[in-house]
Amino acid sequence: MSKTLRITEIFLSIQGESSHAGRPCSFVRLTGCPMRCVWCDSEYTFTGGERMTFDEIFARLEEFGCQLVEVTGGEPLAQKSVFPFISELCHRGYEVLIETGGFVSTERVDPRAAIILDVKCPGSGEAERNHWANLERLRPELDEVKFVVADMGDWDFAKDVIDRYSLVERAKEVLISPVHGMAGLAQLAEDVAASGLRVRLNLQLHKFIWGADVRGV
Repeated sequence: MSKTLRITEIFLSIQGESSHAGRPCSFVRLTGCPMRCVWCDSEYTFTGGERMTFDEIFARLEEFGCQLVEVTGGEPLAQKSVFPFISELCHRGYEVLIETGGFVSTERVDPRAAIILDVKCPGSGEAERNHWANLERLRPELDEVKFVVADMGDWDFAKDVIDRYSLVERAKEVLISPVHGMAGLAQLAEDVAASGLRVRLNLQLHKFIWGADVRGV
């Protein structure tokens, strides 16, 4: 298997989402995605990128001196070489987060890495492509599941999936992530508060700091 990956960008920032929000984090953003969510904020990853060897990627990460690393995209699991790369990250002692859109199976991901699984709601236009077996692999001590919601209909969809798959028990965290700038955010917050569910309203911290369309943060 090739020891290279097609990379859109590698950068040091803070984690903007999930239960890790606010922590310093190195990001390895891979190129390419098989999905086309209507609200996608990283369309620049769909094409282009630079082919880099594992050694070149690790050299960049070592410059940052940060032990938390997120592998993201695009859809990082769409590149077959990512699986040995994730294992090598774990071997080197990094704390590893995998941000995946839920279309590709997580079965081959090294068990030492934490999965942040994005379940696509109807507002994404891609809900029919969810790989539902991924939900059954979630581990309550490590993995998180995220619903990006564009409207209250998406919130209703999320509640149904949370119930059907017992996600509050199955995952470490259940994240409700409104699309940045969503109308009716206050109503969503009130509904989340009143739901009685152990979920987390998950705003994208980095967009409030640097803006919605800034890369490399």
